[in-house]
Amino acid sequence: MDAIDINGVTKRYGSETALDGLDLTVERGEIYGFLGPNGAGKSTTINLILDFIRPTDGEVRVFDLDAQSESLEIRERTGILPEGAELYDRLTGRQHVEFAIESKAADDDPDALLERVGIADAAEKKAGGYSKGMSQRLMLATALVGDPDLLILDEPSTGLDPNGAREMREIIREEKSRGATVFFSSHVLGQVEAVCDRVGILRDGDLIAEDTVEGLRDSMPTQTQLRVTLDQSPDASSAVIDAVEALDGVSSVTPDGRTLVVACESDAKTRVLQTIEDHDVTVEDFETGESSLEELFVAYTSDAKDEMGVVQ
Repeated sequence: MDAIDINGVTKRYGSETALDGLDLTVERGEIYGFLGPNGAGKSTTINLILDFIRPTDGEVRVFDLDAQSESLEIRERTGILPEGAELYDRLTGRQHVEFAIESKAADDDPDALLERVGIADAAEKKAGGYSKGMSQRLMLATALVGDPDLLILDEPSTGLDPNGAREMREIIREEKSRGATVFFSSHVLGQVEAVCDRVGILRDGDLIAEDTVEGLRDSMPTQTQLRVTLDQSPDASSAVIDAVEALDGVSSVTPDGRTLVVACESDAKTRVLQTIEDHDVTVEDFETGESSLEELFVAYTSDAKDEMGVVQ
Protein backbone atom coordinates (compact mmCIF):
# COMPACT_ATOMS: atom_id res chain seq x y z
CA MET A 1 0.00 0.00 0.00
CA ASP A 2 1.34 3.42 -0.97
CA ALA A 3 1.58 6.17 1.63
CA ILE A 4 0.51 8.97 -0.74
CA ASP A 5 -1.29 8.50 -4.04
CA ILE A 6 -2.17 11.60 -6.07
CA ASN A 7 -3.99 10.88 -9.32
CA GLY A 8 -4.64 13.44 -12.06
CA VAL A 9 -4.92 16.34 -9.62
CA THR A 10 -5.51 19.82 -10.96
CA LYS A 11 -5.89 22.82 -8.69
CA ARG A 12 -6.97 26.19 -10.05
CA TYR A 13 -7.31 29.50 -8.25
CA GLY A 14 -9.52 31.48 -10.60
CA SER A 15 -7.59 31.77 -13.87
CA GLU A 16 -4.34 30.56 -12.26
CA THR A 17 -3.43 26.86 -12.39
CA ALA A 18 -1.28 25.77 -9.44
CA LEU A 19 -1.25 22.06 -10.34
CA ASP A 20 -1.96 20.58 -13.74
CA GLY A 21 -2.92 16.90 -13.78
CA LEU A 22 -0.38 15.93 -11.11
CA ASP A 23 0.35 12.21 -10.64
CA LEU A 24 2.53 11.46 -7.62
CA THR A 25 3.05 8.29 -5.60
CA VAL A 26 5.09 8.05 -2.39
CA GLU A 27 5.87 4.54 -1.26
CA ARG A 28 5.31 3.54 2.32
CA GLY A 29 8.48 3.74 4.40
CA GLU A 30 10.50 5.94 2.04
CA ILE A 31 11.93 9.43 2.41
CA TYR A 32 10.65 11.43 -0.54
CA GLY A 33 12.22 14.78 -1.39
CA PHE A 34 9.83 17.25 -3.00
CA LEU A 35 11.59 20.06 -4.83
CA GLY A 36 10.65 23.02 -6.98
CA PRO A 37 11.15 26.75 -7.32
CA ASN A 38 8.86 29.20 -5.56
CA GLY A 39 5.37 29.05 -7.04
CA ALA A 40 5.86 25.54 -8.45
CA GLY A 41 2.93 24.13 -6.44
CA LYS A 42 4.70 22.40 -3.52
CA SER A 43 2.64 24.04 -0.76
CA THR A 44 -0.55 23.47 -2.75
CA THR A 45 0.28 19.76 -2.94
CA ILE A 46 0.88 19.53 0.81
CA ASN A 47 -2.36 21.39 1.54
CA LEU A 48 -4.27 18.96 -0.70
CA ILE A 49 -2.79 15.97 1.13
CA LEU A 50 -3.98 17.43 4.44
CA ASP A 51 -7.37 18.52 3.02
CA PHE A 52 -6.70 22.15 3.85
CA ILE A 53 -7.79 22.83 0.28
CA ARG A 54 -9.75 20.74 -2.24
CA PRO A 55 -8.65 19.78 -5.78
CA THR A 56 -10.44 21.17 -8.80
CA ASP A 57 -10.08 17.73 -10.42
CA GLY A 58 -8.50 14.43 -9.48
CA GLU A 59 -8.11 12.36 -6.33
CA VAL A 60 -5.77 12.35 -3.32
CA ARG A 61 -5.42 9.27 -1.11
CA VAL A 62 -3.22 8.76 1.94
CA PHE A 63 -2.73 5.18 3.18
CA ASP A 64 -5.59 4.32 0.82
CA LEU A 65 -7.86 6.75 2.69
CA ASP A 66 -9.71 9.49 0.82
CA ALA A 67 -8.10 12.82 1.68
CA GLN A 68 -11.48 14.55 1.75
CA SER A 69 -13.92 12.14 3.38
CA GLU A 70 -11.37 10.53 5.72
CA SER A 71 -9.18 13.52 6.46
CA LEU A 72 -9.51 13.25 10.26
CA GLU A 73 -8.06 9.74 10.32
CA ILE A 74 -5.27 10.84 7.99
CA ARG A 75 -4.33 13.75 10.23
CA GLU A 76 -4.34 11.48 13.29
CA ARG A 77 -1.69 9.37 11.56
CA THR A 78 0.34 12.34 10.31
CA GLY A 79 2.94 14.56 11.95
CA ILE A 80 3.34 17.98 10.36
CA LEU A 81 6.12 20.54 10.48
CA PRO A 82 4.65 23.38 8.39
CA GLU A 83 6.70 26.19 6.94
CA GLY A 84 6.31 29.47 8.80
CA ALA A 85 4.14 28.07 11.60
CA GLU A 86 3.70 30.45 14.53
CA LEU A 87 4.02 29.34 18.13
CA TYR A 88 2.00 30.55 21.09
CA ASP A 89 4.31 33.13 22.61
CA ARG A 90 3.01 32.75 26.17
CA LEU A 91 3.23 28.96 26.29
CA THR A 92 6.42 27.15 27.23
CA GLY A 93 8.06 24.57 25.04
CA ARG A 94 6.76 21.78 27.27
CA GLN A 95 3.22 23.17 27.13
CA HIS A 96 3.31 23.11 23.32
CA VAL A 97 4.32 19.45 23.31
CA GLU A 98 1.79 18.58 26.03
CA PHE A 99 -0.94 20.20 23.97
CA ALA A 100 0.04 18.14 20.92
CA ILE A 101 0.07 14.97 23.04
CA GLU A 102 -3.40 15.74 24.39
CA SER A 103 -4.73 16.58 20.92
CA LYS A 104 -3.61 13.19 19.60
CA ALA A 105 -4.60 11.30 22.74
CA ALA A 106 -1.02 9.99 22.82
CA ASP A 107 1.07 8.94 25.81
CA ASP A 108 4.45 10.41 24.83
CA ASP A 109 6.81 11.87 27.41
CA PRO A 110 7.08 15.59 26.56
CA ASP A 111 10.51 15.88 28.13
CA ALA A 112 11.82 12.94 26.11
CA LEU A 113 10.61 14.58 22.89
CA LEU A 114 12.22 17.90 23.82
CA GLU A 115 15.44 16.05 24.63
CA ARG A 116 15.32 14.27 21.29
CA VAL A 117 15.14 17.53 19.33
CA GLY A 118 17.80 19.20 21.48
CA ILE A 119 15.88 21.84 23.46
CA ALA A 120 15.30 20.09 26.80
CA ASP A 121 17.04 22.98 28.56
CA ALA A 122 14.41 25.39 27.17
CA ALA A 123 11.38 23.33 28.25
CA GLU A 124 10.21 25.97 30.74
CA LYS A 125 11.04 28.94 28.54
CA LYS A 126 8.15 30.72 26.85
CA ALA A 127 8.16 30.18 23.10
CA GLY A 128 8.03 33.93 22.48
CA GLY A 129 11.71 34.00 23.45
CA TYR A 130 12.73 31.16 21.16
CA SER A 131 15.09 31.70 18.25
CA LYS A 132 14.05 30.57 14.77
CA GLY A 133 16.12 27.42 15.13
CA MET A 134 14.61 26.61 18.53
CA SER A 135 11.13 27.16 17.12
CA GLN A 136 11.86 24.67 14.31
CA ARG A 137 13.06 22.12 16.84
CA LEU A 138 9.94 22.61 18.94
CA MET A 139 7.65 22.20 15.93
CA LEU A 140 9.52 19.01 15.04
CA ALA A 141 8.92 17.71 18.57
CA THR A 142 5.18 18.28 18.18
CA ALA A 143 5.25 16.59 14.76
CA LEU A 144 6.82 13.48 16.30
CA VAL A 145 4.04 13.05 18.85
CA GLY A 146 2.29 9.68 18.63
CA ASP A 147 4.86 8.03 16.35
CA PRO A 148 3.06 9.14 13.16
CA ASP A 149 2.93 6.88 10.12
CA LEU A 150 3.55 9.91 7.87
CA LEU A 151 5.77 12.91 8.54
CA ILE A 152 5.28 15.97 6.33
CA LEU A 153 8.21 18.33 6.74
CA ASP A 154 8.01 21.64 4.88
CA GLU A 155 11.39 23.41 4.90
CA PRO A 156 12.39 21.67 8.17
CA SER A 157 15.95 23.03 8.35
CA THR A 158 14.93 26.71 8.22
CA GLY A 159 16.82 28.62 10.92
CA LEU A 160 18.96 25.65 11.95
CA ASP A 161 22.74 25.89 12.26
CA PRO A 162 24.87 23.09 10.73
CA ASN A 163 24.66 21.00 13.91
CA GLY A 164 20.91 21.44 14.03
CA ALA A 165 20.58 20.45 10.38
CA ARG A 166 22.68 17.33 11.00
CA GLU A 167 20.52 16.38 14.00
CA MET A 168 17.42 16.92 11.85
CA ARG A 169 18.78 14.49 9.27
CA GLU A 170 19.50 11.93 11.98
CA ILE A 171 15.94 12.15 13.28
CA ILE A 172 14.55 11.77 9.76
CA ARG A 173 16.62 8.62 9.27
CA GLU A 174 15.48 7.28 12.65
CA GLU A 175 11.86 7.82 11.68
CA LYS A 176 12.39 5.90 8.45
CA SER A 177 14.00 3.06 10.44
CA ARG A 178 10.92 3.02 12.66
CA GLY A 179 8.79 2.51 9.53
CA ALA A 180 7.46 6.03 9.01
CA THR A 181 7.10 7.66 5.61
CA VAL A 182 8.71 11.09 5.28
CA PHE A 183 7.53 13.65 2.71
CA PHE A 184 10.25 16.26 2.76
CA SER A 185 9.96 19.62 0.98
CA SER A 186 13.04 21.81 1.08
CA HIS A 187 15.09 24.44 -0.74
CA VAL A 188 18.26 23.20 1.00
CA LEU A 189 19.24 20.76 -1.69
CA GLY A 190 22.18 19.32 0.21
CA GLN A 191 19.79 18.21 2.96
CA VAL A 192 17.55 16.48 0.44
CA GLU A 193 20.47 14.81 -1.29
CA ALA A 194 21.77 13.51 2.05
CA VAL A 195 18.61 11.75 3.25
CA CYS A 196 16.08 11.14 0.47
CA ASP A 197 15.42 7.79 -1.21
CA ARG A 198 13.72 9.48 -4.17
CA VAL A 199 13.32 13.02 -5.41
CA GLY A 200 10.47 14.62 -7.33
CA ILE A 201 10.95 17.98 -9.06
CA LEU A 202 7.91 20.17 -9.63
CA ARG A 203 7.83 23.03 -12.13
CA ASP A 204 4.78 25.14 -12.99
CA GLY A 205 2.43 22.56 -11.45
CA ASP A 206 3.94 19.61 -13.37
CA LEU A 207 6.12 16.81 -12.00
CA ILE A 208 8.92 17.08 -14.54
CA ALA A 209 11.32 14.54 -13.02
CA GLU A 210 11.20 11.81 -10.40
CA ASP A 211 13.94 9.35 -9.46
CA THR A 212 16.82 8.77 -7.09
CA VAL A 213 19.51 11.43 -7.20
CA GLU A 214 21.70 8.95 -9.08
CA GLY A 215 18.85 8.24 -11.47
CA LEU A 216 18.44 11.93 -12.18
CA ARG A 217 22.14 12.15 -12.94
CA ASP A 218 21.88 9.16 -15.26
CA SER A 219 19.01 10.79 -17.16
CA MET A 220 21.37 13.68 -17.95
CA PRO A 221 24.53 11.73 -18.82
CA THR A 222 26.29 14.65 -20.46
CA GLN A 223 25.95 16.91 -17.42
CA THR A 224 29.11 17.36 -15.41
CA GLN A 225 30.46 19.76 -12.83
CA LEU A 226 33.53 21.73 -13.83
CA ARG A 227 35.43 23.53 -11.07
CA VAL A 228 37.80 26.12 -12.49
CA THR A 229 40.34 27.83 -10.23
CA LEU A 230 41.26 31.29 -11.46
CA ASP A 231 44.07 33.73 -10.66
CA GLN A 232 41.51 36.23 -9.38
CA SER A 233 38.08 36.30 -7.86
CA PRO A 234 35.40 35.90 -10.54
CA ASP A 235 33.22 38.30 -8.54
CA ALA A 236 35.45 41.08 -9.83
CA SER A 237 34.94 40.02 -13.44
CA SER A 238 31.23 39.63 -13.96
CA ALA A 239 31.80 39.74 -17.71
CA VAL A 240 33.50 36.34 -17.44
CA ILE A 241 30.51 34.86 -15.62
CA ASP A 242 28.08 36.36 -18.12
CA ALA A 243 30.12 35.03 -21.04
CA VAL A 244 30.33 31.50 -19.61
CA GLU A 245 26.62 31.46 -18.75
CA ALA A 246 25.82 32.40 -22.36
CA LEU A 247 27.65 29.37 -23.79
CA ASP A 248 25.64 26.57 -25.34
CA GLY A 249 25.54 23.55 -23.04
CA VAL A 250 26.10 25.52 -19.81
CA SER A 251 23.31 25.20 -17.23
CA SER A 252 24.65 27.27 -14.34
CA VAL A 253 27.71 29.20 -13.17
CA THR A 254 28.37 29.75 -9.47
CA PRO A 255 31.36 31.72 -8.11
CA ASP A 256 33.06 30.24 -5.02
CA GLY A 257 36.03 32.35 -4.01
CA ARG A 258 38.53 32.14 -6.86
CA THR A 259 36.66 29.14 -8.26
CA LEU A 260 33.91 29.02 -10.84
CA VAL A 261 31.58 26.03 -10.46
CA VAL A 262 30.08 25.34 -13.86
CA ALA A 263 27.35 22.78 -14.60
CA CYS A 264 27.63 21.94 -18.26
CA GLU A 265 27.57 19.30 -20.93
CA SER A 266 30.80 17.38 -21.31
CA ASP A 267 31.55 18.78 -24.75
CA ALA A 268 31.24 22.35 -23.42
CA LYS A 269 34.20 22.11 -21.04
CA THR A 270 36.78 23.24 -23.60
CA ARG A 271 34.60 26.21 -24.60
CA VAL A 272 34.24 27.22 -20.95
CA LEU A 273 38.01 27.24 -20.38
CA GLN A 274 38.70 29.09 -23.62
CA THR A 275 36.04 31.72 -22.87
CA ILE A 276 37.54 32.40 -19.47
CA GLU A 277 41.01 32.92 -20.92
CA ASP A 278 39.59 35.07 -23.72
CA HIS A 279 38.62 37.51 -20.96
CA ASP A 280 42.26 37.79 -19.79
CA VAL A 281 41.65 35.63 -16.74
CA THR A 282 44.18 32.85 -16.12
CA VAL A 283 42.97 29.32 -15.43
CA GLU A 284 45.27 27.96 -12.71
CA ASP A 285 43.59 24.59 -12.36
CA PHE A 286 40.38 22.74 -13.11
CA GLU A 287 38.69 19.47 -12.21
CA THR A 288 35.50 17.68 -13.17
CA GLY A 289 33.06 15.60 -11.16
CA GLU A 290 29.43 14.56 -10.88
CA SER A 291 26.82 17.29 -10.81
CA SER A 292 25.36 17.92 -7.38
CA LEU A 293 21.63 17.94 -6.81
CA GLU A 294 21.81 21.73 -6.99
CA GLU A 295 23.15 21.68 -10.55
CA LEU A 296 20.60 19.06 -11.54
CA PHE A 297 17.82 21.14 -9.99
CA VAL A 298 18.91 24.22 -11.95
CA ALA A 299 19.07 22.21 -15.16
CA TYR A 300 15.59 20.73 -14.67
CA THR A 301 13.85 23.92 -13.60
CA SER A 302 15.45 26.45 -15.92
CA ASP A 303 14.73 27.12 -19.55
CA ALA A 304 17.97 25.30 -20.31
CA LYS A 305 16.18 22.06 -19.45
CA ASP A 306 13.96 22.34 -22.50
CA GLU A 307 16.92 23.04 -24.73
CA MET A 308 18.70 19.92 -23.45
CA GLY A 309 15.73 17.74 -24.16
CA VAL A 310 15.48 16.49 -20.56
CA VAL A 311 12.43 14.32 -20.02
CA GLN A 312 10.88 12.56 -17.09
